[in-house]
Amino acid sequence: MSPQPKVALVTGASQPHGIGRTTALTLAKQGIDVAVTGFSNFEGALAVATEIKQLGRKSIAVRMDAGNYDDVKKGIAEIKSQLGPITILVNNAAQMGQFITIKNTDMEVWHKAICTTLFSAFHCIKATWDDMCNNKWGRIVNISSIAGVMGGFGQTSYGAAKAGVIGLTKSVALEGGKYNITCNVVIIGSANTGAPMADDVREKLNKRILARRSSEPQEIADAIAFCVSDSAGYMTGSEVNMMGGLDLFVF
Repeated sequence: MSPQPKVALVTGASQPHGIGRTTALTLAKQGIDVAVTGFSNFEGALAVATEIKQLGRKSIAVRMDAGNYDDVKKGIAEIKSQLGPITILVNNAAQMGQFITIKNTDMEVWHKAICTTLFSAFHCIKATWDDMCNNKWGRIVNISSIAGVMGGFGQTSYGAAKAGVIGLTKSVALEGGKYNITCNVVIIGSANTGAPMADDVREKLNKRILARRSSEPQEIADAIAFCVSDSAGYMTGSEVNMMGGLDLFVF
C-alpha cells in the first residue's frame, strides 16, 4: 500500500481544457494533494490550484521550466516544503511540434522542443527519485504520443522526444522495481484539448480513428489515475494505448 498522505505533481497543467488540468482535478477528487506547474501560462496553473483547494485538497502552483534542471530542483523543493515529498509524478509538460520540415528546422527550436518534451520528464524523475526510494513507494506516469510511435511529418523534434519518453519509461521501471516504484507511459492519439484544427483536417483524422472521434481529456485522466493507484501496483514498464485505434492499419 502507498504511504499516507499521497502527494502528486502534474507538470504542464495550465491549459484550461488540457490533459494536465483534468488529471490534476481527477487525482484531487480521489483524495490526493496535488501540485501543478505551468510556465508560459502560469495563471492557468494558479487557477487549477484554486480549483483543487475548493475540492478540499492541498495544492500549490509552481512556475517551473521543466526543461531546465535547476528550475525543476527549485520548484520541487518548494512543493516538498509545503505539501511533503512527492510520491506520484505525472510528466505531462511538452512542446508540440511546429510542423516544420527538416530543411527548415531551426536548431534552437529543435533543442527547446527536446528539452521541454523529453528532458523535462527525466528532470522531474531525477529530482523526486530519492524521496520515492526512501519511501519505498512511487508512481510515475509519462505521457507520450502517436508521433512517438509512428512519427509525424514536420514533427521530427516532437516525434523523437515522444519516442524517447517510451524508452525512458522502461528504463525507469527497471531501476524502480526494487523500491516499489512503478513507471508507465500513456500514449495518446488525438485528444479534444481545445487546440485549433481545421474542420477538414479533423474529418480526415476521425476517419483514421477506429473510435471515429478524438479522446476526451477525462478519458486520458482516468487512465492515468488507474496507473497511479494501488490497484496498478503490478503494472510497470507498460505502454497504455489511448490512441483509439489510430495506430492500426485502417483503410
